[in-house]
Amino acid sequence: MSPVYDCRDESQLLSGMRHARQAIGRGELVVLPTDTVYGIAADAFNARAVAGLLEAKGRGRQHPPPVLVPGVGTLRALVAEVPPAVDDLVREFWPGGLTIILPAQPSLSWDLGDTHGTVAVRMPAQKLTLELLEETGPLAVSSANLTGMPAAVDIDSARDMLRDSVAAYLDAGPSETGVASTIVDATTLVGGAEPQVRVLREGAVSRERLREVLGDLLEPDPVDDAVAPAASSVDPTPDAEAPGP
Repeated sequence: MSPVYDCRDESQLLSGMRHARQAIGRGELVVLPTDTVYGIAADAFNARAVAGLLEAKGRGRQHPPPVLVPGVGTLRALVAEVPPAVDDLVREFWPGGLTIILPAQPSLSWDLGDTHGTVAVRMPAQKLTLELLEETGPLAVSSANLTGMPAAVDIDSARDMLRDSVAAYLDAGPSETGVASTIVDATTLVGGAEPQVRVLREGAVSRERLREVLGDLLEPDPVDDAVAPAASSVDPTPDAEAPGP
C-alpha cells in the first residue's frame, strides 16, 4: 500500500514532502490536503500524469481537472488575460475556496482534457499545499474520490477509494470545511459581447459574497437551486461528483 505521511509530525512532513515532490516529478499521483476537501494531484504539464489522474478517478477527458497555483503570478502566466473583475475576486477570496475559469494562455503546451480552450484555476488556503506548489509548479488537482462517491474530507477516505493508484498520501488531518470550492465561469469577461460571471457550482463562497464584489457582473440569482451547465474547463457536477477541491 502506498505510504501515508502524517504532516502534523515534523519528521514525517519532511519525508512526505520529499516523496511528493519526487512522485510529481516522475509523473505519478499524490493525494494532498486543501482548505476545502482532499485532492488528487498531478503535474499539470505532464499529459500522461493528467490522464492517469482521470483514470484513477474513473473519469474521461470530458471532465478536465482544475489547476492549483501558489499565487496570482502563476494565474497570470496560465490565462490569456486577467480582467479587473477577476482581480477583485482574487483580492477578496484568494487564497481560498473560489475556482475561476478563464481562457487559457494559448502558448501553453499542456493537455488537461477537453477544456474548450479554458482553464479553471484556484489558490488554496493550505500552507503545506502552497509550499508544494512553489516547488512543483501548477498541479492539476481533482477531488480525492472515485467518480460517484463523496469527496474525501480525511486521508482514510481518500486512501480507501484510491489505494495504490496514488504514490503518496499527505495527511494534514480532517479538512477545514469539507465543502468544495465555488466554481465561477469568467470567460465572457475576456472579449465577450455580454460580459457576465456565471456560477457553475456554489460551494465555499456564497453567491451573496460574490455579488458584493461583482455587482451586476454576476449573473442573476436562479429562481431555484438548479445551475445551468456550460461548455468550459470543468464539468459543473454536484459535490459528490466534484471536479475539483
